[in-house]
Amino acid sequence: MTDRSGIFAGDSPFEIARRWLAEAEASEVNDPNAIALSTVDAEGMPNARMVLLKDIEDDAFVFYTNYGSQKAQELDHAGKAAFVMHWKSLRRQVRVRGLIEREEGPQADEYFASRSLKSRLGAWASRQSQPLDGRATLMAEVAKITAREGISPARPPFWGGYRIRPVEIEFWADGAFRLHDRFRWTRSGEQGVWAINRLYP
Repeated sequence: MTDRSGIFAGDSPFEIARRWLAEAEASEVNDPNAIALSTVDAEGMPNARMVLLKDIEDDAFVFYTNYGSQKAQELDHAGKAAFVMHWKSLRRQVRVRGLIEREEGPQADEYFASRSLKSRLGAWASRQSQPLDGRATLMAEVAKITAREGISPARPPFWGGYRIRPVEIEFWADGAFRLHDRFRWTRSGEQGVWAINRLYP
C-alpha cells in the first residue's frame, strides 16, 4: 500500500471524492460540481463538454441529460466515458474513466422533481443538440409545453441520468516546484479490488 495521508487518506475513492467536493463547495465561486465530460462518437472522434455532477454514490458518479443529445448518443454507443473535475481554488483535480449505464428509474424521477419548474419545462422544450432557427422558436416551445404540462411536469421519457462506474480514478494535488502529488486507483471491471499507485508528477 502506498503511503497516503492528509487529503489523500481514505479506504474508498468515492469517500475521498465526496470529501474533496464538499471542500470545493465552500471555496469555489461557481459550480463546484462541474465536470468536463469526454466521449467518443461512432468514428472514434473525441468530444468534451461541461456538465454538472449530481451525485457521488458508493460506487459511481451520476449526472443527468437529454437522451437525444449528442453526448447521450455517444455514451450509449461507446458504453464508456471519462471526466475531470478541477478546482482552481483548491489546486486539485479528480480524473475518472469508467463504464456507463442509464439511470431511468425512481432516482431520476426524484431528481427531476427537485429541479426548478423553469428547468423542468426547459427540459421538455429542448431538442438538445438539434439545429435551432432562433431563440423565439425555443421560447414558443416553452410556452406550449407550459400550457400542456402545467406546474408539475413529470420527467420526460427522453431525459434521465447516466451512472459512470469507474475502473480508474486519479487524485491530483498541486505541489511546490511542480512536484505534484498523484494517486491512481485502478481495478479490473466494476467489482474488482482497487489497486493504488503513486505516480510521478
